Amino acid sequence: MTENPTIFGKIINGDIPCKKVFEDDEVLAFHDINPVAQVHFLIIPKKFIPTLADVVAGDTGLLGKMLGLVPVLAAEQGLTAGFRTAINTGKLGGQEVYHLHIHVFGNRPGGEPLRTIAGKA
Repeated sequence: MTENPTIFGKIINGDIPCKKVFEDDEVLAFHDINPVAQVHFLIIPKKFIPTLADVVAGDTGLLGKMLGLVPVLAAEQGLTAGFRTAINTGKLGGQEVYHLHIHVFGNRPGGEPLRTIAGKA
């Protein structure tokens, strides 16, 4: 397995604690430490893949699993009226941690709808 030099690698290894939403042998989901919405969590593969641009054909099952978890975990977190997803890729795509991750964020029913604000949700 390729060594993961990112903060997410330390979270996967248990060196840095996180507020877990889901975990199995391939995937970890946890709340973002700097949320931009009432609910904001990340879904990451345990396999080190730096960016979406680094995905290879053999990763499609893993990506499908991650995407399939999005609506399930969103509903579990109370996002029954909708949510937003984002995968930032590369420097110009706004990626800050070079370990593939899906942002899932939204506000629970009764909360404000998400708005697009430069640099925010």
